Amino acid sequence: MTNSDYLLKAAIKKVTEKLNEILVEKIEEATNIAQDAPEILKKEFDSLKESIIEEASRLEKAENIQENESTKTYQDSKIKKALNEIEGINKQIDLFNKNINNQIK
Repeated sequence: MTNSDYLLKAAIKKVTEKLNEILVEKIEEATNIAQDAPEILKKEFDSLKESIIEEASRLEKAENIQENESTKTYQDSKIKKALNEIEGINKQIDLFNKNINNQIK
């Protein structure tokens, strides 16, 4: 065997060793990531779930406020109507009293 044969054989051996080393290193990294993935996914899912619950709560509060305002407006109009009717009745009572007082005199 010549020097160039030894150099070629040594180069192939060292390149193969280096590639194997890199491959093993990358497999270890992938394994670590795969082991951490469920925890990462769980944290992200929990965060998403919490955000959804907060948004649902916010929407519910906004709807309740809107319903309360609608009910309040409806109640206000009912109260105004009742007060107008009471005022009308009071005017009729005043007229009735005046008529009775005039008849008594």
